[in-house]
Amino acid sequence: MPSAHLAPVSAASARWAGGFWGGIHARTLETTIPQQWGSLADPEVSQGLLNFLIATGEKEGVHLGPPFMDGDLYKWMEAAIDSLETTPDPELAERIEYLAGLIAKVQREDGYVHTPTAISQINGEEVTALADRFNFETYNLGHLITAGVRHYEVTGSESLLDSAKGAARFLSHLANDKPLELARSAICPSHYMAVLDLYRVTRDRQYLELAEAFVRVRDEFDEGGDDNQDRLAVRDQLVVAGHAVRANYLYAGLADLVLETGDAQLHAVLERLWHDVVDTKLYLTGGCGALYDGASPYGHQWQGEISRIHQAYGYAYQLPNTTAHAESCANIGMIFWSERMLALTGEAKYADVIERIAYNVLLASIGLDGGTYFYTNALRQVRDLPFALRRPGDTGQLNVPAPPPSDERLREEFMSCYCCPPNIARTLASFHTRIASTSAEGLFVHQYGGSEIDVAAGDARLALREDSDYPWDSRIAFTVTAASGSLPLHLRIPGWSEGATLTVNGEAVAVSDPSSYTRLEREWAEGDVIVLDLPMPTRMIRGHRLAEELTGQVAVQRGPVVYAIESMDIPDGVRLEQVALRRGASFAPAWTEIQNTRLLALDTEAAVLPLSGSDGLYETVEQDELGSAPVRLIPYYAWANRGAGEMSVWLPVVW
Repeated sequence: MPSAHLAPVSAASARWAGGFWGGIHARTLETTIPQQWGSLADPEVSQGLLNFLIATGEKEGVHLGPPFMDGDLYKWMEAAIDSLETTPDPELAERIEYLAGLIAKVQREDGYVHTPTAISQINGEEVTALADRFNFETYNLGHLITAGVRHYEVTGSESLLDSAKGAARFLSHLANDKPLELARSAICPSHYMAVLDLYRVTRDRQYLELAEAFVRVRDEFDEGGDDNQDRLAVRDQLVVAGHAVRANYLYAGLADLVLETGDAQLHAVLERLWHDVVDTKLYLTGGCGALYDGASPYGHQWQGEISRIHQAYGYAYQLPNTTAHAESCANIGMIFWSERMLALTGEAKYADVIERIAYNVLLASIGLDGGTYFYTNALRQVRDLPFALRRPGDTGQLNVPAPPPSDERLREEFMSCYCCPPNIARTLASFHTRIASTSAEGLFVHQYGGSEIDVAAGDARLALREDSDYPWDSRIAFTVTAASGSLPLHLRIPGWSEGATLTVNGEAVAVSDPSSYTRLEREWAEGDVIVLDLPMPTRMIRGHRLAEELTGQVAVQRGPVVYAIESMDIPDGVRLEQVALRRGASFAPAWTEIQNTRLLALDTEAAVLPLSGSDGLYETVEQDELGSAPVRLIPYYAWANRGAGEMSVWLPVVW
């Protein structure tokens, strides 16, 4: 990547060998990936696999499931391929080859592959490709290309790569011959990132030019709206609006393009848009896309400019808690966008956001059992809500039974809209690729939690073993296990940290400011010990004055982990809405287990607000004295693992 400041490293150079992320990685390989295959391969649960068998003529039937289900299978394949990079598995590798063969049989000579179309044609129906943007053809093709590239990188096999090249050939045909159809169907634009992945492994310039054509086609489109980020040309966009998955995928793809072309103007646009999200629209947990539905630009006086938006970014500081959408795919898209901006600039603020998402909303989107999932990720769940909110299994369609009361929204093994689970799986299975990067300036370590790193640059080599209980404990120790030369080491000082200290073999080293990298340069020797200590006092966080739903409330964070309170950790007779935190309250860390998972809870004495005698819209404030009760807060990502109940990240604060 000519314009990259940092270059990624593979599993041969960095992996999770133990610690927190080592445990998550093992769970992903042992539970998540097999569980998802069980769902996709079982026609009683999903037609993810069966649709391909019908499309090849091996089975009879009709297409069932959403039109983007092909992409769900491709994403699962990518997760499985990522697992092969760290843990070879001949049986799994053979399954991937089998699926690659199925895909090749469905793929037309022009490169188009879409099982709904193929099955309809087999059954004698007239179907036209790209007739409906919500058939998600370009989205599916993008995920096919990405999986094909990843398969080639990990295994060297070209079976899936050949299908990826075919898919790119079809997209090229659209860009050159049917640009209007391409522009209309370019939603959830995974194909931007995909063709640049293909360019990097083939060095065939046609794929770089194809990515540039995608942007040109989008900019020339005059039928767009904010929902799909195509009302304005990308270089004219000042704020992020519309569908959060589509937005984050688009900007991640554009960042990929900047990495290859060095387009300074586009880089500046992406910097501006990224800060618009992070500074005004990102949940404390890292969630993206606050709204179920809305309109944009908000309150615009000219009705002709207003565009409907769905599961989307709202206006600045519009961050509802109970009705937070924060789709799991959108949050993952923000990781993709941020890691590309990190590669482009080498700035720690991007790794900070990846950490925020990873330890909070990403891990909240999957159960501690490794096999249940959230589609939306609320920051507050309450009883007796008078309107229905989306649960994981909801179809999102009209004329279907209403979901149960809102305090029973729990993760589910399978959901009719299955885009999120395999996206979660591929993100976790590949999380080792986000540990570190290299550059002409040396080795940069971005994420902590149990890594082993071994990189070489020229005649220099540096291998490190991390021993830590991060994110629960502040001490992160790296032992040099092999070394030659003086490869500089850069350690990220998280933006949340204050008072960090650093020693090498017991000697103090100056630490840079939070949200930066501290550089260490010396002749490394085997046995050297580097200790980074990141003090983790429990902090109360308040929201911006314009974040109306956060007024008079605080959240609790320790290190990178955001905490929440669940109703089962409140004494009997006390309601969630009565619990308030006292300013200056002390929090006692306490080890606990949920679903056989060890984690650090926080115990405190909370204030108890008087309980209203009725449930009117407005009531006089009671004059009763505040009570007091012991409560426990748990990491937000661990909520909803002990059955149905209420939950809140934000709580009232009293003096």
